[in-house]
Amino acid sequence: MYRKIVSAGLLCLDITPVFKSSEKKDIQNFFIPGSMIEMDKADIHTGGSVANSGLAFKIFGADVTLMGKIGNDYFGKLVEDIISKYGSQHDLIVSSDCDTSYTIILAPPGIDRIFLHYPGADDSFCYDDLDFHKIEGADLFHFGYPTIMKRMYENNGSELIRIFKKAKELGILTSLDMTAIDSGSDAAKIDWISILKTLMPYVDFFVPSAEELCFLINRERYHEWIALAKGRDISQVIDIEQDIKPMAQRLISWGARVVLIKCGTPGMYLRTADKHSISSMGPDFRDWADLDIFEYSYEAERYCSGTGAGDVSLAAFLTAALYGYEPGRCLQLATGAGACCVSAYDALSGLLSFDDMIKKIDSGWKKRTPGWDKNPLI
Repeated sequence: MYRKIVSAGLLCLDITPVFKSSEKKDIQNFFIPGSMIEMDKADIHTGGSVANSGLAFKIFGADVTLMGKIGNDYFGKLVEDIISKYGSQHDLIVSSDCDTSYTIILAPPGIDRIFLHYPGADDSFCYDDLDFHKIEGADLFHFGYPTIMKRMYENNGSELIRIFKKAKELGILTSLDMTAIDSGSDAAKIDWISILKTLMPYVDFFVPSAEELCFLINRERYHEWIALAKGRDISQVIDIEQDIKPMAQRLISWGARVVLIKCGTPGMYLRTADKHSISSMGPDFRDWADLDIFEYSYEAERYCSGTGAGDVSLAAFLTAALYGYEPGRCLQLATGAGACCVSAYDALSGLLSFDDMIKKIDSGWKKRTPGWDKNPLI
């Protein structure tokens, strides 16, 4: 029986200029004012949580409804056309009062992605845009990227909390993903700790990245990471014991049942609540209590871009959990999906089915191990 998932939240058009040279440089030696960088053709595809996670849910075998908002404009028609290839365009919210969101993604070789983002229609997304008659009866309601959706974070997150509270009233499992915030934006000035404390009791699966989460709940430590990284990927300076585990436990104490923190290239950390809290998720999750697991990443066959890797990883994790895979296998499929994703410039074309990933895993797919980058902090 197919599991039904509603994927709501941010939807945009992603434009990724492809770097012709594979030479790795520090970022300060890559983008030099007045210089010209010769590029390859651009990759244009749908982006944001609704498309990346939503369509990955579908690829991994779920029955998916996509609820993202676009404008009635050229970029919106491109988004509809791309999503129609998966047969999932019917529940998109199309408005003539706003423009479609877009993101330009710069992914130089060896450097974490840089996003140039226009929020557009996503800023006006609200509770009333959601069709709860179609959401009712779903196995999972997944919402992604409220951190850059204005209606979701203004008024102390009241609209976002209202959405999750309604989903729980319908008896649906819920999951929440975040994304990076421009440090100079209005969203960065919000009291995210207050929002998350109120929101977590309505969240079964909280699946942020380490960088996003640290910015939201421990900004002082986030800036220390930036200084330590010195232009490198922040994942190279994360301390799992001192940084990641305390943040996860903090979220559990606020009411989240399952916390999965995406730690970039090193892997993922899973922390779950006690038996009493987990029991609210139903009998299928009776073996999920009190878990404390770090899962190292699999080696990618090639690296093109990290775009969407976190989105498809969490999609694999959540889909596997809904289909009754044990937690360790869910983590393997999540890290496997991430390794598959980075082999392509878009989020989806590199993905394998669960059966194919399991064959590859059980045949000895090589994992990264502690000290993979010769950094003692990992």
